[in-house]
Amino acid sequence: MKGKIVAVTGATSGIGLATVKALCSKGAYVIGTGRSQEKCAQIRKDIFKSFPQARTEYLVADFSSLGNVRKLARDIAKTIEAWGRNHLDVLINNAGTFTSWYMSSAEGFEMQFAVNHLAPFLLTNLLFPLLKNAPDARIITVSSGSHYHTRMHWDDLLLRKHYNCLLAYKQSKLANVLFTRELRRRLGGGSKISAIAADPGLVNTEMGLKNTVGIAKLVWSIRKNSGRTPSEAAETIVYLAEDKTVRNSGDIYFKDCRAKKPNPRGLDEENARRLWKISEKMCGIRSEDYGLKDEQ
Repeated sequence: MKGKIVAVTGATSGIGLATVKALCSKGAYVIGTGRSQEKCAQIRKDIFKSFPQARTEYLVADFSSLGNVRKLARDIAKTIEAWGRNHLDVLINNAGTFTSWYMSSAEGFEMQFAVNHLAPFLLTNLLFPLLKNAPDARIITVSSGSHYHTRMHWDDLLLRKHYNCLLAYKQSKLANVLFTRELRRRLGGGSKISAIAADPGLVNTEMGLKNTVGIAKLVWSIRKNSGRTPSEAAETIVYLAEDKTVRNSGDIYFKDCRAKKPNPRGLDEENARRLWKISEKMCGIRSEDYGLKDEQ
């Protein structure tokens, strides 16, 4: 990973921060993101204490706003340019959220769908020209085992009629797999860009405690204590970012550094295309404008 440029979203705590530290230890140039300017500055300072030779920048972005995502893409491009480069080797879509009540994003979308799916969908499109310039690029989207035993609720995709927090989370994680499936199809066989979904397993992080109350908060509190550490969870992400065999793998879903079969619904080509088209409309973009054409 030495000298490679990697962007990691949601990188001020948990899996994201553990991933940044692991990559810095390997000599990568790392761009992390977080919502708080103060926290980003402190984390960057802490990283330099542990890795004095690190090339790391932290950028501020709130993924509940697609406007913020657009600004982030511009800031990432400027950072890469300041480093004298014209490409991005790895994009790790890690930022995520969980809310126990219905919340709307800045654009009026259900919060979990917006942060967990629409934000990485938009960011990937916007950064695709930089990824295309890399000799062996990776787009890694952090999904979850929660995507099993669920489906896309096409008749109420934003769950405005019947909101259920766990259902919303599961659907957003299934959307991550469908996004990866369609991205892989658009890239086509033999592409120098790999699209992969990563399953970190049950991890002891605070994500499920930030916007939760009641039973949902209690369940997260109990479950997280039996989870693996963020550093252990980050191992699969780092493996996918650097392993040479991943590029030629026909597998799109990995857990514990090994390929695993995802929910069959996550491999449905028709639903993957459908979700992509809907996501384009919600984000107000055309993927073909960024090089992701639907012509494979």
